[in-house]
Amino acid sequence: MGSDFSAEIKNSIETLSRGGLILYPTDTVWGIGCDATNENAVKKVYELKQREDSKALICLVANDAMLERHVENIPDVAYDILDLATKPTTIIYDNPIGLAKNAIAQDNTMAIRVASDKFCQYLINKFKKPIISTSANLAGQATPRSFDEIGDPILKGVAYIVNLHHDKKNGPPSSIIKLGNDGTVKIIRE
Repeated sequence: MGSDFSAEIKNSIETLSRGGLILYPTDTVWGIGCDATNENAVKKVYELKQREDSKALICLVANDAMLERHVENIPDVAYDILDLATKPTTIIYDNPIGLAKNAIAQDNTMAIRVASDKFCQYLINKFKKPIISTSANLAGQATPRSFDEIGDPILKGVAYIVNLHHDKKNGPPSSIIKLGNDGTVKIIRE
């Protein structure tokens, strides 16, 4: 692990701890991130993206243990889906716990993904809290396919830009699966 990697983790954590927004590479797209437990930070995400806060956000966790701390009841099928998934998979769970109220959807669900890339896992592990991940574009605009396509309002609107993987093209967007506590499974996006 290079010193650059460590420095980027440190700078990102300092920004997140202050309730600031970071622009960071995730396992899918470049994302705007913040502390998923901090309502003021989440509010800044909606303001920057110019979208209503009734639109649910995704949050990233580092591992199953962190997932279990933030969801009241994880259906067994969730582990099967995550084990079998061949690409990043976001699952929408009922009754999230300890996350910012304004990040949670109106039906009291939260979309959560266990991060699969090294940078996100390290960052979230060290931060010890889930991090919001939403695409780095204004509401209604296309998701940027690489760092070069991210618009000025986003670049200027975040407190810190992670200086890694600027040359990396996005991976495919994650699958999104909704799991009800009653055992229902619904594919929202393949």
